[in-house]
Amino acid sequence: MGDHNANVRPSNSKSSGATNPYSIDLDNFTKRLKLLYSHWSENNSDLWGASDALAVATPPPSEDLRYLKSSALNIWLVGYEFPETIMVFMKKQVHFLCSQKKASLLDVVKKSAKDSVGVEVVMHVKAKSDDGSGLMDNIFRAVHAQSNSNGHDTPVIGHIAKESPEGKLLEIWDGKLKNANCELSDVTNGFSELFAVKDNIELTNVRKAAFLTSSVMKQFVVPKLEKVIDEEKKVSHSSLMDDTEKAILEPARIKVKLKAENIDICYPPIFQSGGEFDLKPSAASNDENLYYDSTSVIVCAIGSRYNSYCSNVARTFLIDANSMQSKAYEVLLKAQEAAIGALKSGNKVSAVYQAALAVVEKDAPELAGSLTKTAGTGIGLEFRESGLSLNSKNDRILKPGMVFNVSLGFQNLQTETKNPKTQKFSVLLADTVIVGEKLPDVVTSKCSKAVKDVAYSFNDDDDEEEERPKARLEDKGGETTLSKATLRSDNQEISKEELRRQHQAELARQKNEETARRLAGGGSSASDNRGFVKTIGDLIAYKNVNDLPPPRDLMIQIDQKNEAVLLPIHGTMVPFHVATVKSVSSQQDSNRTCYIRIIFNVPGTPFSPHDANTLKFQGSIYLKEVSFRSKDSRHISEVVQQIKTLRRQVTSRESERAERATLVTQEKLQFASAKFKPIKLLDLWIRPVFSGRGRKLTGSLEAHANGFRYSTSRPDERVDVMYGNIKHAFFQPADKEMITLLHFHLHNHIMVGNKKTKDVQFYIEVMDVVQTVGGGKRSAYDPDEIEEEQRERDRKNKINMDFQNFVNRVNDVWGQPQFKALDLEFDQPLRELGFHGVPHKASAFIVPTSSCLVELIETPFVVITLSEIEIVNLERVGLGQKNFDMTIVFKDFKRDVLRIDSIPSTSLDNIKEWLNTTDLKYYESRLNLNWRPILKTITDDPEKFIEDGGWEFLNMEVSDSDSENSVDSDQGYEPSDVQSDSGSEDEGDDSESLVESEDDEDEDSEEDSDEDEGKTWEELEREASYADREKGDDSDSEEERKRRKMKAFGKARAPARAPHRRNASSSLPKRPKLR
Repeated sequence: MGDHNANVRPSNSKSSGATNPYSIDLDNFTKRLKLLYSHWSENNSDLWGASDALAVATPPPSEDLRYLKSSALNIWLVGYEFPETIMVFMKKQVHFLCSQKKASLLDVVKKSAKDSVGVEVVMHVKAKSDDGSGLMDNIFRAVHAQSNSNGHDTPVIGHIAKESPEGKLLEIWDGKLKNANCELSDVTNGFSELFAVKDNIELTNVRKAAFLTSSVMKQFVVPKLEKVIDEEKKVSHSSLMDDTEKAILEPARIKVKLKAENIDICYPPIFQSGGEFDLKPSAASNDENLYYDSTSVIVCAIGSRYNSYCSNVARTFLIDANSMQSKAYEVLLKAQEAAIGALKSGNKVSAVYQAALAVVEKDAPELAGSLTKTAGTGIGLEFRESGLSLNSKNDRILKPGMVFNVSLGFQNLQTETKNPKTQKFSVLLADTVIVGEKLPDVVTSKCSKAVKDVAYSFNDDDDEEEERPKARLEDKGGETTLSKATLRSDNQEISKEELRRQHQAELARQKNEETARRLAGGGSSASDNRGFVKTIGDLIAYKNVNDLPPPRDLMIQIDQKNEAVLLPIHGTMVPFHVATVKSVSSQQDSNRTCYIRIIFNVPGTPFSPHDANTLKFQGSIYLKEVSFRSKDSRHISEVVQQIKTLRRQVTSRESERAERATLVTQEKLQFASAKFKPIKLLDLWIRPVFSGRGRKLTGSLEAHANGFRYSTSRPDERVDVMYGNIKHAFFQPADKEMITLLHFHLHNHIMVGNKKTKDVQFYIEVMDVVQTVGGGKRSAYDPDEIEEEQRERDRKNKINMDFQNFVNRVNDVWGQPQFKALDLEFDQPLRELGFHGVPHKASAFIVPTSSCLVELIETPFVVITLSEIEIVNLERVGLGQKNFDMTIVFKDFKRDVLRIDSIPSTSLDNIKEWLNTTDLKYYESRLNLNWRPILKTITDDPEKFIEDGGWEFLNMEVSDSDSENSVDSDQGYEPSDVQSDSGSEDEGDDSESLVESEDDEDEDSEEDSDEDEGKTWEELEREASYADREKGDDSDSEEERKRRKMKAFGKARAPARAPHRRNASSSLPKRPKLR
């Protein structure tokens, strides 16, 4: 712990001296000296004991935490604490007895004191070897002289009676004070009243202290407790106290930008659990481990000081609370809110406690006896300001600017639990509150005390864990017990499956009704983006012949400014806009002659881009390609490179222009005010990345009044994401991934660089990808390896914590009334429900959230809003299949379905359970369906779709039962998956199956390989010819057969089917299915 009472402590005030590091704010001194003298004069008989002089002596510095009126007066008046200093205030003089260093610092106040109050400042400088007795006698002579001039024989000296003298100087002063032929009066109440109402500078210090205190509670204490409980660590109360004290004294650890030298603790942080509770601020955190079993209660209290001004907050956390504990907390919360509500200007102080007591007596009278005897105290330079106790007998009047620590609790309540450590519990709530002109201001409200934020439930997991060992024990009880356990397990599975089937049947009914209503109302009339026609601006290189550059030699020229390629044709330079160039290439022959070939975009050619200009000039004659010969190979290479570069630039610009033309106009970003700095995350990468070939840079993400801004050090790399445009926000900490990320899925597209996107992601790589030199595996006990792993873990935890703090603060902003309609909150993926699959081209881990199904690591990203899903079809589901596919059909039938392929069959049951829990109707099928014609059929004739049972055509169980009924009994059993050769041949290209299973592909390849190994191509050709002759198909000439044979040999693989399967109408191998 640092020195809590240093000789001179810097203040929060502005400096008046440039050279001295310690300077007194003379404006502040003048204002407060006037206030002291006016208050003393106006309330002398009531609060100041009719005193003629005020004597205040400050003790020497100490390492102990203590609150003294004398020290408070030093800080309040001059901004610093002056140990071993005696101050005596008289009507016409102020005497200071101190060391030379302090006297030189106080010299600057002489003129201000004379000008403002008309008092003379007299310095009595004490040498180190002097005990100060002579100087004290001089002060007492001055006091007597003033008293005699006023006609009083015995002066009345006001002093702070409760402060006992410490150190040699103060002991001598106390002895002389008691034997100085004067009357002593206690002026503690006068100073309490003087300090009670804070000015704006003091209130700013209180607010900063409260911000730090609530930030430590919210961003350090709560996550720390959650981590300890979640990981079931054994951590003592005293170690939690030490860690929290460090977090207060080093505010940068929790991203609070306050100077550490101005910060101190009010008291050592208090952590209590396990049935031992003391609700006093003087309580200490013991060495017992934090207790967080079921029905346990954890009480945390922390206080911090900023520029010596105090703040306090206390919270109670409930772990699997029972009804009594929950009721006690809810009543206490209501009582504290009532107490805070009574802190209004003009009310009596006693009204605060009475308001709290009234709530308790009404809602839980049995708890009234356990309520703390006060509702808190005044707080400021002292943690507990005397005279401002919030009890039932204090009749002082509340005034704006007063600050209170509103602290209420129930002490030592009893509840019935099996565990003796949780039978006795206490609950405590405390907040720092400023009395306003109209309403009280709770300056520690950042740290939530709502029941949902302090009550933790872990019972469900415990019950499941208890059930599992019971089942295992039953399995060990011999054959009979085993069979019973197995039957019970089977029945449970059957009932679970039956419940799921019943729920799905109800969902099918609801879904068909909903789809019918939507189709009847034209609900799926979204615009169809298929067949999008790309448009480019008018391709005009030169508006006038005179604009052409003066011809050099008859050589190919590139005009970068006008984006034109000038070609020499029949002695004339003919310009072509670079956008008309489709490709350009060059080659060199053996005679060192170079050729350049330029191919142009021509209407009607395959794969040529649709352009409005080609449609405009349909009747024109187009130049398709042109070639030139040159001996200058260097010039040809330069021309090819310049044309390609210019073409790439123009294409990029035009595509960006087309993209921007379709953007929805966003509102303008409103920056956070200078008073409240924006919430910020540093060193982030962005996806999609900015274009450009320069080195990629990290940037910072700032949360402003109505949106986020991401920017790097380059002025053109900037992205604004408006809160109103955010559809979903995700926070995914690094668990088994290499990155921690924030992801925003938007309503409308925005431009990131020159890319149009609806998904913007900001991330940090939590660990560096490194490879060991030599590639050897290092020992698990290598100290360097262990240290490196620990560093990586610490880095990952720090990054995750920084992101979590950012997310929490942004969630607080989104909770404000102006953003309620947006319904925004960061969602976190539920890894335990995730599964592997292939949504695009690469395998990825797909994870549900509370409102979406997402994949945020691999690009392109997947963000599917669950409320937009019509149905889910699980395809290729069957016995023996290793994988299956998931097809997601959206409510907008003109939107393409989304396929997630190759999901392991082991995930099938979990996916069904998740879909059922989220009220999504799913079907199963053995084949992949071609969904475009299906959806087109539905939209073309929705009435027939509804008449035919809606989506029930996908119901595999219904289809199977219908097919079984239609088969005659004498036909025998034939598996539905087995198809005849002719059937499979006939399906060919128009089969519904677009993606076949990997197992089927393996079987096909095995068949082909068997055929390859068995017979040569000549043998197969002879057999085919023989078969053709047998069927009478011998019309092919020998020449034709030789041609087919050469063509077959030119292929790199065997035919897809054996030759004996060919039809008489075609001797060529059948074209394989599209896969």
